[in-house]
Amino acid sequence: MKPAHKSYKAQKGEVLKDILEVLEENDIEAMPVVDNGIFVGMVSKGIIYRAFFKSENSDKDAFLNETTAGDVCEHPDYYIHDEEVFERTLPLFKGFPVLAVTDSNRKFQGLVTRFDVIEQFQSAFGTKKKGVRIAFTSEESAGRIERLGNIIKSHHENVISLATFDETDKLARRIVLKVEKNDNIKQFTKKLEKEGFRILSVKEV
Repeated sequence: MKPAHKSYKAQKGEVLKDILEVLEENDIEAMPVVDNGIFVGMVSKGIIYRAFFKSENSDKDAFLNETTAGDVCEHPDYYIHDEEVFERTLPLFKGFPVLAVTDSNRKFQGLVTRFDVIEQFQSAFGTKKKGVRIAFTSEESAGRIERLGNIIKSHHENVISLATFDETDKLARRIVLKVEKNDNIKQFTKKLEKEGFRILSVKEV
């Protein structure tokens, strides 16, 4: 999260001309709108353009100088709490590049961007560190992660990342493990298969 003092934000009474200048000068698409520090919605280039075309004011300069962020802002529910789990942010980025972060009283705390979320996922998958990516499946059963951990430990693998996914039509989990490159990857994958894990791919990335 970028804290409030480092985040571009618009005041509710700020005119659209000034907001549009900030958006264009900083090459950003949208900003949260606050009223005495309370989050009230979002404003973007698209929202401003749509508001102008829907307005009865045919003079663009007059519209931008007389209309405020509070007049046009949308998405008053486009925020998450500062204690929210990270995973809930992803679905909210389907159509908007930034997301406000508030406390339980909707006081603006900062924002997260789509870029921030992508960086976190890159970190979670270890994409910035070279290694060997092993994809495999495992039947849904108690203790499978413990078994995997024991195999990793016995082969002295250095884990870069580990992620699991549901298999849509099977009672199985897809597991993607990334480890540092070493000389015993073949022995390691053979042990995985012997313990009931079905190897899908092994790639150096």
